[in-house]
Amino acid sequence: MSGLSVANFERATPPVQDRAHRTRDRLLDVAGALLADIGIERISTNLVAHHAGMTPPALYRHFRNKYDLLAALSERLMQRQNDVLIAWLDRWGAQGPTGLTAHLADLFRETARVTDAEPGGVWIERALRAVPQLAPIRIASHRYVTDRIVAAMTEPAPEPATGVLWRRVRLAVELGYAVDEMLHEEDRIDREDLFEEAARAIEAIFATRQDSDHGD
Repeated sequence: MSGLSVANFERATPPVQDRAHRTRDRLLDVAGALLADIGIERISTNLVAHHAGMTPPALYRHFRNKYDLLAALSERLMQRQNDVLIAWLDRWGAQGPTGLTAHLADLFRETARVTDAEPGGVWIERALRAVPQLAPIRIASHRYVTDRIVAAMTEPAPEPATGVLWRRVRLAVELGYAVDEMLHEEDRIDREDLFEEAARAIEAIFATRQDSDHGD
């Protein structure tokens, strides 16, 4: 999501000029495609610069190092995924928890579409879990998404108490991203079947009512 940063290394300041923005996006496209081809360990700023047809010093105007580049890839993908979720909340949030859970499969489909369209999309998701420096981006984005969903669910229906609901939504968010990764790893489950099964599993999380719902 926008505004996230990684505390473990220094980030380059994103350029403000339109031309520089286009160059930066092109570098990210090249880096994403290269990440899918050669993996996290082998990708480097020199390789990205070479494949983009520019010198390493020119690339360093946009990204200070490999991890700065990976962080920018991660932030861009998660922002695009979050945009899908916000649009989904705008569409179904007024119906409350029941309306949202009834349309979870739609959210999974749209998120998968964004990931598939992103150069190196699933490899960026894997990097978010494999590279320790990227963990703050992943966690902050998932918490942001959780906060937005909880806000949508509690405005029309304030129960269960926010603490328990936040915990359950946070778990559902993690499952949702796992579904997106699983699409590219498990070819023994049909994509639509995976969407529907995951939606039922998450719906069951919110169908469980316990005394703690009112005491947290």
